[in-house]
Amino acid sequence: MFSNPTRSLLGAGRRLRVPLSARWQSTTPVQPSAPSPSPAQETKTTSPAESVPIPEANAAKSTSERMGALDNNARLPRSVQAVYLRPLRRKAEHGLPVCDLQLRSYSVENVEFFADFAIRAAYYLNLPVSGPVPLPRIVERWTVPRSNFVHKKSQENFERITLRRLIQIKDGNPQSVQAWLAFLRKHAFYGVGMKANVWEHESLDVGKAMDQSATEIQKTLEPHLAQFGQREDNSAGNNMFDVLDSDRFAERKSARA
Repeated sequence: MFSNPTRSLLGAGRRLRVPLSARWQSTTPVQPSAPSPSPAQETKTTSPAESVPIPEANAAKSTSERMGALDNNARLPRSVQAVYLRPLRRKAEHGLPVCDLQLRSYSVENVEFFADFAIRAAYYLNLPVSGPVPLPRIVERWTVPRSNFVHKKSQENFERITLRRLIQIKDGNPQSVQAWLAFLRKHAFYGVGMKANVWEHESLDVGKAMDQSATEIQKTLEPHLAQFGQREDNSAGNNMFDVLDSDRFAERKSARA
């Protein structure tokens, strides 16, 4: 009668005023249900997802818990664990600047890595440090013609950006600062340049100290000044005052007069 069985069921349902859910349930065969097990045979089954507790997605572990888990599982030395934490710093007492170290590089990764290395080295030398402070970038641009003559309008542009970081040492011993700079020069990182400004603070009686050191400096320079104006291969070995007082020099002086 009908070419489409679905249309026939829908038409019969409209005529009999049967809801759609009842229509589909009447067409599907009903399978006999399995016998329910007895209370003695019932066993409690749990899925793997229910047996394992699911942690919260936004739960943040504290630093002590993470370090404790890392120490128990990996058993890494403290020096290796410190690499994954922020560098330690000494607290400045007076806040007097002693050294300004400026790092320059064309790569962000290189300058940030070496700045972190310098701060960690300053901590172990008992130097209070502040920074790294980002300084304004240096942008340089060049325009170069690709060819000459009639092709002069064909030009090419080049750009170079220099990134800078400032690290300042406060209340540091001058010898410790020099040792810190020497350590950084020895372990310099590729692609990173350094520029240091060092200040030395003296007491109020610096004039007396300079007068006392003047005599020592004079004794040190006396052998060099004695041979001033003479050749290195001079066999006589006399100083300038002995040459002026010599008879030979007096005779030549009188002959010219």
